[in-house]
Amino acid sequence: MQIKTAEFVMSNSDVAKCPKSMLPEYAFIGRSNVGKSSLINMLTNRKSLAKTSGKPGKTQLINHFLINKNWYLVDLPGYGYARVSKSTKKVFQKFITAYFSQREQLVTAFVLVDIRHEPQPIDLDFMQWLGENGIPFSIIFTKADKLKPKAIENHVEAYRNILLETWEDMPNYFVTSSSKEIGKDDVLNYIDELNENMQLSSN
Repeated sequence: MQIKTAEFVMSNSDVAKCPKSMLPEYAFIGRSNVGKSSLINMLTNRKSLAKTSGKPGKTQLINHFLINKNWYLVDLPGYGYARVSKSTKKVFQKFITAYFSQREQLVTAFVLVDIRHEPQPIDLDFMQWLGENGIPFSIIFTKADKLKPKAIENHVEAYRNILLETWEDMPNYFVTSSSKEIGKDDVLNYIDELNENMQLSSN
């Protein structure tokens, strides 16, 4: 898939105010500082579509971007160590949970994980929550340019071993690097495939 147009549509903290259109949505979420904004900018060929920041927790709203006029990329707040107050964090959690449980247009979530680190309980807990609530998701391992191929393999394997303790199969996953554009085509082609399958099933 080639992304020809990517436009910001709206930001809000109320799921009821999200776009009324029934276009398919793909939600990107991850711990603060996982490289989400950089990944979104890489996928869409835009340098500053999503705001990048040295400070974790920059995304604090549900952000909708219309891609190629036919699907939405949804940028959600990080669920991790954003430098915000506990009360603000609770508000984030509320509308993230509301988004996933109420948004019928959601096709799948992409959970971003920094491949440089050992499996983190906060990421595993979030994946478990998605699974228990029947929300389809893929893992996107970010910052792959920071590791050698063997180390990438070992880190993915560490996730596989832990996840297979409670899951029947390893969730679908992608290995990416925003700076080297690794994994870009894989992620976009996957979204394209899902969009095509939905069109076929609705005809």
